[in-house]
Amino acid sequence: MAIGTYLWYMPLYREWSIAHHSLAAIWEIDEPERFFTERTGLTPDIKFEKRRMEHLAGRFLLKHLKEDFPLFNIQADEHDKPRIHGNSYYFSISHSWPYVAAIISPERECGIDIQTWHESIQKIQHKFLSSREQELFNNDSKLLTMAWCAKEAAYKWQGRRGVDFIDHLPIISVDLTHSNYNITILPKLIPSAPQILIESFIEGSFSCAFVISE
Repeated sequence: MAIGTYLWYMPLYREWSIAHHSLAAIWEIDEPERFFTERTGLTPDIKFEKRRMEHLAGRFLLKHLKEDFPLFNIQADEHDKPRIHGNSYYFSISHSWPYVAAIISPERECGIDIQTWHESIQKIQHKFLSSREQELFNNDSKLLTMAWCAKEAAYKWQGRRGVDFIDHLPIISVDLTHSNYNITILPKLIPSAPQILIESFIEGSFSCAFVISE
C-alpha cells in the first residue's frame, strides 16, 4: 500500500534534538496496526493487541528518528537491555498508552521513560521514593509521575538487573523552577559512577524524562 494512503495519520506529538547528536520523539498512537507493520516489516508474536501496537510503534519511532536504524539487529544483552549488535546506536523506548517515546544517540548511553499520570500513584510512591524524596514532590500526582519517569530513565540508562529504585537510584537534587525540570540521580550500582542529570517535563496527560551520558 502506498505511503500516501496514511498521510492523515501523523500524530507526531513532539520531536527534539539533544546534546551529542542525539534525537528524541513522542508519538501518539492513532493508526491501525498495519500502518506500523508495513513501515517496520515487523510482525511481533505478542498476543495482546495493545502491547503489540506499542511494540510496533516504538520501533517505528526509531525508524522515524533515524531512517537507517537497524531494527532487525536489536538484541537483548545479559541484563535484558535492548541493544544493537556492534553498538551502532544507543537507544531507549518507552510506552504508556497511547503514547510512545524513543531516544537515539550515536555516541552515548541513554534512557527515556513516559507515563500517563493517575492519582493512584500517590498510594504507591513509597515503593520507589524514600521518605525524604516523597517530601520533594509534595504528594502531587504529576510530579510523582515525573519522579517515577526519572528513575525509570536512569534504570534504562544504566542497564543493570536487580535495581531497587530507593536504594540504588537515590535522587540527590530536584530543580522545579523551569518548564523542563532537572532531577539529579546517583546510580549506585555502577562503581565510581558520577551523578546523572535527568531532564523531565510534564505535558498534556503525561510526564516524560530522559538522560544522555555526559
